Amino acid sequence: MAQRNNKYDRQLRIWGDHGQAALEHASVCLLNCGPTGSEALKNLVLGGIGSFTIVDPSRVEAADLGNNFLVSWENLGQSKARSVCALLQELNESVGAKFVEESPEALLDSNPSFFASFTLVIATQMPEKALIKLDETCRQQRVMLLVARSYGLAGLVRICIQEHDVIESKPDNPVDDLRLHKPWPELKRFVDQFDIDAKDQLEHQHIPFAIILVKVAEEWKAAHGGRLPSGSKERAEFKAAVRARKQSDDEDNYKEALASAYKVWAPPTISSELHSVLDDSAVEIHSTSTDFWILVAALKMFMANDADGDLPLDGAIPDMHSYTEYVVILF
Repeated sequence: MAQRNNKYDRQLRIWGDHGQAALEHASVCLLNCGPTGSEALKNLVLGGIGSFTIVDPSRVEAADLGNNFLVSWENLGQSKARSVCALLQELNESVGAKFVEESPEALLDSNPSFFASFTLVIATQMPEKALIKLDETCRQQRVMLLVARSYGLAGLVRICIQEHDVIESKPDNPVDDLRLHKPWPELKRFVDQFDIDAKDQLEHQHIPFAIILVKVAEEWKAAHGGRLPSGSKERAEFKAAVRARKQSDDEDNYKEALASAYKVWAPPTISSELHSVLDDSAVEIHSTSTDFWILVAALKMFMANDADGDLPLDGAIPDMHSYTEYVVILF
């Protein structure tokens, strides 16, 4: 494990263990190992895919030496699939490598089930008629197809798949979901134990800012018909109400409360994108549902039955100037 982490350290920092595990379980089929396909497969091999298979019937020619870095003079006249396969395996010996010296079009006609065992099929420089049939075959077998074609300095890439699920686990501007606007019962009972007007200076300085905001928000709602501040005037008044509870100018917890006051009236919301996912017909799961839609169905059920329409808490706790035990108990 340590050797693997050292080998893929830089990319693990980008997509984590889950992304690397997806690569390591991937099986890739390359159809035609010209310069475009060979370069694409090289990058995947260096990234640590599980295995690859090259399908190409051609032999290495002199023209290949000027545009394909994975063949050399020693390979002239030899199987191009075998030559590229051997060099790619040298680049990363932990990746399984196979080759098939057969035309992709002939293989598609004679044995379409051949493609069912792959995670990804990369088709390069193939005629349109064969690509249409290959796309139909891959869709039936739920295999992702990537079509690539190059014309000198120009080219195209097309991804063909029924559905590709992407979860953005690192949003650009995350907002801590502390439920300050709607504390759950256990949090409310815990908050009720605190007196934000405590006379003890040390105790007053260590009340977590979340508790201060919940307390002031509850007082605000009681005085304003159950609603939270809206508009710049009321928001300024809310901050003034927080500021009024300070006992000295050097209370860091009150500085944090003022800096986070906006979280009371602007809590995280359910985006339109997430609403469209929750309302998708695929949320009605069945025996062939993917893991993604099973998770979405579970989320929708949780929100309807256990969370009053809210998303589950992500468990992230921002830094707070407080006693450690207060924050641990609070969240």
